[in-house]
Amino acid sequence: MDDALTDRSFSAMRPRLIRLAYRMLGSVADAEDVVQDACLRWLATDRETVRQPAALLHTIVTRLCLNELKSARRRRETYIGPWLPEPIVDAGEVESIDDITLPLMIALERLSPLERAAFLLHDVFGMGFDDVADAIGREAAACRKLASRAREHIQAARPRFLVTEERGLEIAAAFFTASRDGDLDRLRLLLADDVIASADGGGKVPASQRPLIGSGEVMARHVQLAQEFNQSPSRLIRYAMIDGLPGFISVEGGGIVQTTALHIEQGKIVAIYITRNPDKVRHLGRHLQARIETVWS
Repeated sequence: MDDALTDRSFSAMRPRLIRLAYRMLGSVADAEDVVQDACLRWLATDRETVRQPAALLHTIVTRLCLNELKSARRRRETYIGPWLPEPIVDAGEVESIDDITLPLMIALERLSPLERAAFLLHDVFGMGFDDVADAIGREAAACRKLASRAREHIQAARPRFLVTEERGLEIAAAFFTASRDGDLDRLRLLLADDVIASADGGGKVPASQRPLIGSGEVMARHVQLAQEFNQSPSRLIRYAMIDGLPGFISVEGGGIVQTTALHIEQGKIVAIYITRNPDKVRHLGRHLQARIETVWS
């Protein structure tokens, strides 16, 4: 098997491997680096002896992710403010569709690396526990326990009431308009009483250093923001599905690009996730630069 054919074979698996690595790491750049490393290791393998290429590739990527998580966890211990995964916008490819939304990504972050790997490989990617065991270096019985514990932890993060994409984007548009126009009465009607707002600036751009809990805190913050929006109006890039949640991409004061994702249940916004750390939105640039230039022109 020549490298050209192998490249074609690997390319067919690449979206799935990127998806696995992103679910493990919460970082687009790190996921791409891991999959590139996996490709090099795959090309160095005696592929004639490989009976299940997909299983081997999943194993390589999983083990690389587990190694990466050791250093990633140390970095996150000193992370400034709330940590959110890098936003994935409008992941429309068939290979990218699963039921892992942004709230579930945050729930995955709270699991141990082995729990996360066992859950993702078995529950999301459909691997048998014998293959999971090979991938993470544990007995199959231990992998069942790891996946079961993970399942219990993330169950509460699963949406209880699904909102259609169309309705979700309508609410996102209403939220953007009300918040940017300073229509606080309209904004209050969109929020659940127990809404939580998290903003990830990573200490590099202004953002709340802790989540805002309850409609009182969120509304108080938007009273302040109304003055800021009046002085430096937001520029909407577009509405979009962000890690499975309706939201929008905007350019804020100082030219800060941010994504806002809304978790909606029974017509009310129960969580607001704002990602504005420039390191985490950089990967959106190649997709959005033309739109940003159009909006600003």
